[in-house]
Parts: sequence; structure tokens; C-alpha cells
Amino acid sequence: MDKHPAPLAAATHPASFRQIDSKLLLGSEGRVVILHQGQHYVLRQTQAGKLILTK
Repeated sequence: MDKHPAPLAAATHPASFRQIDSKLLLGSEGRVVILHQGQHYVLRQTQAGKLILTK
């Protein structure tokens, strides 16, 4: 069994995805509300610098 995952294709490689800096996204409050399919989600940064997404 191969223990190494197959390399990602160029179209799915994270470097090819749209990128936005978390500081710009979260603003000075460290959180942003995301509307997705009529539902509100909160993306916030913890004191430890981790990102948490909650409904």
C-alpha cells in the first residue's frame, strides 16, 4: 500500500485557488459573518490564532 498521497493536479492545488489574507477577511474584530445558501456562519480567529467556523 502506498503511504504517499498522489500529488494534487494543478487545478486543485491550493496555490491556484483564490486567496485572501485572513486579516483582511476578518477585519479588526477578528470575525466575519458568511452567508451560505441562506444560512449565516461566523468565521472567527481564536486567541491562539486558529480559525473556527460556526453556524
